[in-house]
Amino acid sequence: MSTNPVTVTAPEGVPFIEITREFDAPVEAVFRAHTDPGLVKQWLGPHGYDMDIEAYDVRTGGRYRYVHSDGSGGSYAFNGVFHTVRPNETIIQTFEYEGVPDSVSIQTLTLEDLGGGRTRLTGHSTFPSMEARDGMISSNMEKGVTEGYERLDEVLAGR
Repeated sequence: MSTNPVTVTAPEGVPFIEITREFDAPVEAVFRAHTDPGLVKQWLGPHGYDMDIEAYDVRTGGRYRYVHSDGSGGSYAFNGVFHTVRPNETIIQTFEYEGVPDSVSIQTLTLEDLGGGRTRLTGHSTFPSMEARDGMISSNMEKGVTEGYERLDEVLAGR
């Protein structure tokens, strides 16, 4: 398991969440793990969840939709549009949890080459309101992000 911590920041008074995490893998591998649906399915989401991908067309103007299943009968669907995709650099997309419709966030994922085969990932989410942002924080999203990135470490290590 990685010792690279996840940092989640929700600044006071603004509808933003920022997530930062370093990976012991090159930028190209981290980008591929975010854009190849076969790899995404292996790591995105918390431990114990399965993922069914309906669409995952990572290109400028592409769309996605997937459903997580928790093994206890619960399912959680998400969808969005990829607005900008610059390989090995940036992905800008919308993100909507279908259980809370009409609350779409804009997410920017930026990858930075740290040298030595290491990458810093920074995710910035902008929500339509403080209520939407606070709802995301209270949904235990930090646990899901942390566990997902632990799973991503395993994918990047070829396990």
